[in-house]
Parts: sequence; structure tokens; C-alpha cells
Amino acid sequence: MTGCKRVVVTGMAGVTSLGSDWPTIEANFKAGNSGIRYMHEWDRFSELNTRLGGPVDDFEAPKRWTRKQTRSMGRVSKLAVYAAERALEHAGLLGDPCIQDGRMGVACGSSTGSTEEVKAFGNMLLNSVADGLNANSYIRMMPHTTAANISIFFGLKGRLIPTSSACTSGSQGIGYAYEAIKFGRLQMMAAGGAEELCPTEAMVFDALYATSLKNDAPHTSPRPYDSDRDGLVIGEGAGILILEELEHALARGATIHAEIVGFGCNADGQHATKPVQATMRGAMELALQDAGLEPSAIGYVNGHGTATEQGDVAETLATAELFGSQMPISSQKSYFGHTLGACGALESWFSIEMMNADSYVPTLNLDNIDPACGELDYLRGEFRQMNNQYVMNNNFAFGGVNTSLIFKRWS
Repeated sequence: MTGCKRVVVTGMAGVTSLGSDWPTIEANFKAGNSGIRYMHEWDRFSELNTRLGGPVDDFEAPKRWTRKQTRSMGRVSKLAVYAAERALEHAGLLGDPCIQDGRMGVACGSSTGSTEEVKAFGNMLLNSVADGLNANSYIRMMPHTTAANISIFFGLKGRLIPTSSACTSGSQGIGYAYEAIKFGRLQMMAAGGAEELCPTEAMVFDALYATSLKNDAPHTSPRPYDSDRDGLVIGEGAGILILEELEHALARGATIHAEIVGFGCNADGQHATKPVQATMRGAMELALQDAGLEPSAIGYVNGHGTATEQGDVAETLATAELFGSQMPISSQKSYFGHTLGACGALESWFSIEMMNADSYVPTLNLDNIDPACGELDYLRGEFRQMNNQYVMNNNFAFGGVNTSLIFKRWS
């Protein structure tokens, strides 16, 4: 498209149950370690069947943050702001005046705001008391709490794009930030998503009979694409990418980690929770059209891979239909569980790291490929050495939201 800007990734960071830097996370991938554990904290919920979760057990807001800075943040915003701080540092932009003069915006989301505040407002409605509520309660609870808190914490005065769309919150954040820069609206964006672990989110999927019940063997679940899967596991975390207009990045001598060349997003328009193969494929095709690429250009697909039967089957059939049976695919949710609003950003980060290292992470716990899934080259067991120019990251969400991102190796 004439006049469009090129968009590059100059910073990446995240918080996960297996570490908060790529060398640590990669080492855990290589060791086959899982971030899933039995959640004793949930034993009091007698009607919740699953007891599995992927918490970030060791996370606390840095002591250097002041009370004034954190009073508007619940846990989900603290995770997001911490990931953004480290991503800005990675990009060489932390503390740079250029991020505060309107050139940088933020696109970020989560499935919901912090649920401690939801509980306090619910207590008011149920018991007519305002215990635990204060002037910042809504700010911590609101759907755009992550984007707003990143903007306020770092003084970002460009566009604020909230992307509260469940499992595509992070990938929509990156996609909409990419488009904002591509079409010349501003030069830099902090983009991604976050999620704090809450038993209410596990209950959402429990009510759909979609959670794993391998409570006595946490590390054996979830099992994306496996015939012995029994459902998903909820995790938590945050991921932020710093996106920059190419000329702006080159002018300041930034290190470029990848270029974003394609983004596709559409809606199923049919059912709130049942995935639709045709529109999943359509989102991937939109990303390819945006990038000006044929399907054969893509060397690896980072799958959504939730370990639910309907999701796994629809996604892989759509992928196989478009790319053919030789397409390598894997899902990192097998290590962390489903981090909901964070997964699209974390998996984009991992996709770039894998592409740059020519080393691709297999799906954990994938012992027996489900014959109902599409015929693809499922990575399992060992890391796969591949040299690719382009990789794709796909995510799909409740409400029928489908996203596809294409990253290009920078050389």
C-alpha cells in the first residue's frame, strides 16, 4: 500500500510462570519443565472441578515503585507495567524523553480487570456495604486498566487502544499498534496483554466442561493436539513488545529484532464459544494478504493450542487446509497453560526469539496426535532446528475473534 510505514520490533519482555527473561524460559523449555501446579488456594471452591493453574508465584511489584504509582494498579496492571518497563529498557527507550512527547502510545488488554475489585463491588451490591472500595477501585477493575496504567506510569501521550478481547487481547494489542504505526498515526507503541490468575476464570471453562481434571498429575496437562487431552489449564503472565516505525528506529540506532509484515483479524459471526474453521483460516489469509505473501513463505505456525477438542481440531484443520501437511506447528500453552489476555503477546515474543535462534520449541505432553486434528508437522520431543524468514502466530478468542500475525526475520 502506497505511503505505508514499515514497523519493527525493538523491545520485548514478559512475565511467566517459567521465568521473566528469554534465557530462563528457553532453558525451562529445553528441560521440559511445566509451570502448572496444583492450586491448593482453590480447594475452598467445592463446585470448581479443576485444581490446576499456572501462577507466577514469585512476582511482586518492584520496591522502587512508589505507592502513588501503584495505587491505581491491581495485579494484572502490575504484571503489564513490569513487562512494559523491561520491554522499554530492552528497546533502549526507558527514560527517553521521546516516549513522552506524543510519539508513543499503548495498545494493551486483558480478559478483565483485577477481580479483587470486582469482589468488593459485588459485596456492595449483595450486602449494602462499601468495605474495600476506594477512589481507585474502578481504575483497578476497568477493562482497560492495563493500557491506562502503562500510559500513566511512563507518561505515554499517544493513542491509547484498549484490547479487552479475552484470548486475543495481546495479539489484537500488537496488531492494532502495528496498524497505528503503519498508517502514520504515530511512531512508537507499547503493545501486548496481561492476565492475573483468578479462580473465576477457571470456573468459566469448568462450566463449559473444558478444564483439565488431571489434578493428581499437574505436569501432564494441558496436552494440546493430543488425543488424551482433557481440557485447558488457566495460567497468568504478561507480554509487551515495543513497536517502532522503521526510519525512527534506524535514526536512533535501535537494535531491531523482527519486522511485523502482516496482521489479520476477523470475527466468526456465528457462536460465542464454538470456533469456526472457515473464519480461522480467513484471519490467516488476511495476514498473508497484508504481508503480500503466499502461504509457502511461512516457515512455522505458532498455534493457539488450548488443549480443548473443538479448538484444537478447528484450528489445525484450518491451518492444514491453508498451508498443507508439511507446516511445522507447536503450542507453548503446553508449558504455561492458557494465559488468556497475555498469550498473544507472549507467543509473539517466543515466535521472534525462536525465529532468530533457528530453534523451535516443541509442544509439551504431545504423545499421541489426535487423528481428528489437521495433518501438520507437529513439533514434539526435541527442539527443531529450522531457518525461516517468516513465522506466523495465531490466536482465537471467545466472541468469535480470530487474529493472525506475521513476523519477518530482520537482516
